[in-house]
Amino acid sequence: MVIAHHLIWTAYGTWLPNDPRGSGSHSIAAVQLAELGELHYGRKKVQPSGRDIREFYDRAEERLLFDVIHFNAQQIQLVAEALAVAIGDFDYTCYACAIMPDHAHMIIRKHKHLAEEMIENLQASTRLRFSKSRLISPDHPLWTLGGWKRFLDSPPRVQQVIRYVEQNPTEIGLTAQKWPFVTPYDNWPFHHRKK
Repeated sequence: MVIAHHLIWTAYGTWLPNDPRGSGSHSIAAVQLAELGELHYGRKKVQPSGRDIREFYDRAEERLLFDVIHFNAQQIQLVAEALAVAIGDFDYTCYACAIMPDHAHMIIRKHKHLAEEMIENLQASTRLRFSKSRLISPDHPLWTLGGWKRFLDSPPRVQQVIRYVEQNPTEIGLTAQKWPFVTPYDNWPFHHRKK
């Protein structure tokens, strides 16, 4: 039984279809990117070195139609504000959120929307907010389309992934993130069971 979703998506230009680590893509639409390497669906069992990944993205960056997105502190705050709007509009329950310079993690309680629909709604809200703010050009893509979903099927698993998401910012030297739209996990759906 799925009780929550771990949703992950990346900023534009930071995880390409033929990323040497593998990706969730089934095809490479841009010919100029296809020349950089083969597509591998899913994460590779043996991961490349950090140097190989940096070299891939150095070559890729000059081939992209837009600049790669790396969120600064002001932009991270703007993403958070937009996510708060979407969470309120769609009545999502968010148990954890980490907004990183190049990707986002969220744990959302099971909902009538599929995980893919939730990702699209959350991305759409942030795209609208950025378009209105004029921090980037309105035609500049903000996110890579789609994202990844992981199904969480037990309270211990939800708690484990919450800890993982909460630790993401501090692991790269950012301050811990506390967002007002995050609801403390209460052992749902077993929170009302009598002992």
